[in-house]
Amino acid sequence: MPPRHPNVAAARRPRRTDNAISATARPAALSPIQFSPEADADVLYLQGAWRLDRVPAIAAAVAALPLRVGRSCVLDGSRLSELDTNAGFVLFHRLDEAGLDAKTIGTRHMAERHARLLQLVHEHMRCTPVAAPSALPSMVQQVGKATLRALRDLGAHNAFLGEVALELLTLLLRPRRFRLRETVSQFESATVDAILIVALMTFLIGVVFTYLLGVQAQRYGATIFVVDGVGLAICRELSPMLVAVIVAGRSGAAFTAQIGSMKVQEETDAIQTLGLSTVQVLVIPRLIALALGLPLLVFIGDVAGLAGGLLISTTQLSISATAFINRLHATLDLSAVVIGLAKAPVFAVFIALIACRMGLAVARDARSVGEHTTSTVVQSIVWVIVLDAAFAVTLQWLDI
Repeated sequence: MPPRHPNVAAARRPRRTDNAISATARPAALSPIQFSPEADADVLYLQGAWRLDRVPAIAAAVAALPLRVGRSCVLDGSRLSELDTNAGFVLFHRLDEAGLDAKTIGTRHMAERHARLLQLVHEHMRCTPVAAPSALPSMVQQVGKATLRALRDLGAHNAFLGEVALELLTLLLRPRRFRLRETVSQFESATVDAILIVALMTFLIGVVFTYLLGVQAQRYGATIFVVDGVGLAICRELSPMLVAVIVAGRSGAAFTAQIGSMKVQEETDAIQTLGLSTVQVLVIPRLIALALGLPLLVFIGDVAGLAGGLLISTTQLSISATAFINRLHATLDLSAVVIGLAKAPVFAVFIALIACRMGLAVARDARSVGEHTTSTVVQSIVWVIVLDAAFAVTLQWLDI
């Protein structure tokens, strides 16, 4: 039998393809991690590229590892080509779920950049998460913040009051520095221009108050006593407080907006550069104008409020104008009018000081001007009510 040709035998021998050779040569490359237990530790060989697109495969491979709790674990990076933070996070997260202590995990043959990245990921995972602040602060927190803010404002107002007092003393010693034209101008804008709105509002208050009081008095046939209540309430309480509230919302807000705008445009800095005092130039004229003008507005409010009471008395309560005026003269004590007028300068001083201080406290932006203007109106109205209550308690204690 003739021998076979070697080429024929070679031709019949099955050939291995390049893909089969590649797969046989590096089978471990298909898995991102290889587990190899050694005498003193379990070694995890990180293989290939650990990137975001391979995170599912990495997570599955790490979850399938037969790790033993209490045994040291070594991460070997000799076969690692790429690493990002996502893959590092998945690795440490799975190891933590397996119950491995962070102190038992070490590294070897790890590239410097890979070691730094793993260390960074591990440190961030060990950080205790900080609880996010509550979107809705508790009532205690709100009350505490409001109290601290009120105390700060009170201290600032007190300091500003002392500064204004010193500047007033300086003007008494040097009266030539007093700015009469500015004071007259502020008196006109804060007092004369406010007469119409004050008269209208107090007239309507007199109408409403007299009507409500008269409806109740008619049930008992005592409509004439409405004059007593209207005269006392308007002159002693309603007119001073209502006028002060109107002035706080009108002139107080205007003072803050004017001074705040000047500060934004650096006009207050220019005043100081010229060697002048901003308190003498901007604050004292407004303070004096409002202190002189508010009693006048209160008197106008008294007259307008009584006129509204007279209108309702004659048209709805069958009280003639002569009877109304005679009863008013007989029952309305002059002290009630004087007390109402005496409250006005005190209200005016507080409104002017608050408005001017808030204007000088404005930051150099338009938003701050609006915020401080709103704060001026709120603080002024609150202080007017507080002062009126203090007057009522004190006068009652003095039996006045």
